[in-house]
Amino acid sequence: MRTAASIVTYHTDSDELRRCLASLGGGWIERIFIVDNSRNTQTEQVAKEYANVIYIPSDNNGYGAGHNIALRQSIQDGFDYHLVINSDIVFEPKKMGEMLEYMEHHGDVGTLQPRILNPDGTPQYTVRMLPTPFDLILRRFLPKFMMKKRRARYELRHLDQSKPSNVPYHQGSFMLLRIEALKEVGLFDERFFMYPEDIDLTRRLHVKYRTIYLPNVEITHDHRAASYKSLRMMRIHIVNMIRYFNKWGWVFDAERRRFNRPF
Repeated sequence: MRTAASIVTYHTDSDELRRCLASLGGGWIERIFIVDNSRNTQTEQVAKEYANVIYIPSDNNGYGAGHNIALRQSIQDGFDYHLVINSDIVFEPKKMGEMLEYMEHHGDVGTLQPRILNPDGTPQYTVRMLPTPFDLILRRFLPKFMMKKRRARYELRHLDQSKPSNVPYHQGSFMLLRIEALKEVGLFDERFFMYPEDIDLTRRLHVKYRTIYLPNVEITHDHRAASYKSLRMMRIHIVNMIRYFNKWGWVFDAERRRFNRPF
């Protein structure tokens, strides 16, 4: 059960990165790739503090493209699993073992995401239905009260938290991936610089594998929602969502309807 992990950084705070790396201790992760899209010397120094961390300086070609560098290496080196993780994620190291054990006992699972909480313990709704343009673009510009019911359904707030669910969209801050599944469906689509690469990969995996939400395992994510605070990041978000819907369909997406129907 060989497992690797990758973190894509961009001028990432060193203490934040150390906290994330501490979560990956406990002997479950054999190798950690830090793919640094900023070529930051402080990030490189942090990487040197850990024997199992490989620092990879990279041009800033996007989030998915950065993780693909590490994923290709995991495939080449014969790993069984690969964890895609953000630097602002923390959890007890033993929880990694719980998730890997679930993957080992369920060979039809292509990717797994645990229950993700905010630092104050409130839930983040990171597993969702496949989005329509209305869900991801128009909701940003409409009053919240108009979107309350639709957003709750899209974010699957009604899911039973006592058992695993097979959900077609996992947010990309934490994705435990089966390497054999990636060999079959491919890696992140590098046409997406940032944001919809996680939707795209999960739905491709969902065609052939179960894509599991595992609520009995909880981790913490200090999510910043950068596209809501920066006009530049909002533009990147919108441009890449347009690319996503150009690929899969705006109004007519039969697979989306089929995957969302159970919810």
